[in-house]
Amino acid sequence: MKLPEQTEYNPYFQHYIDLVGEGDFETLFHQNTLLTAQYFKEVPSEKHNYRYAPNKWSVKEVLMHIIDTERVFAYRALVCARGDNSTPLHSMDEDLYAANVDVTHRTMESLIDEFLTVRKNSEFLFKNISDEQSKFLGNGVTHNISARALGFIMIGHIHHHVNVLNERYL
Repeated sequence: MKLPEQTEYNPYFQHYIDLVGEGDFETLFHQNTLLTAQYFKEVPSEKHNYRYAPNKWSVKEVLMHIIDTERVFAYRALVCARGDNSTPLHSMDEDLYAANVDVTHRTMESLIDEFLTVRKNSEFLFKNISDEQSKFLGNGVTHNISARALGFIMIGHIHHHVNVLNERYL
């Protein structure tokens, strides 16, 4: 898949797309998967439940957010790739999702395993979307969005959160 045109997504997502490097999408996506798993494996155990300020997510909560968002983005990409422009793809209330999951008693290993499982699903989805399907625009309510835009956003979204973790947590 090629980089999406700016008309294929909400300008809000430009920051995420800008964080994705040059190269073949499938390779970039797979490398992002491996690097993300390795990154979280290397987080010291004393930092797993660390919050840099009150009411901020812990490191494990950030990973859970990445997993939840991956699921939402993959669903949206499926809707778009199948040519469905009538199903509205509403925004996700990330704070609501985070408030309704408790990862304090989960191990980092179990969260990484879940991430890898969910990401493998996304890899299969994108591997089997044709170039034409990747450009179909879904109903993003305020802005239409394509499957290929969502694929690049998924990579950039993780880069964004890893950058935040490096700056504020580790």
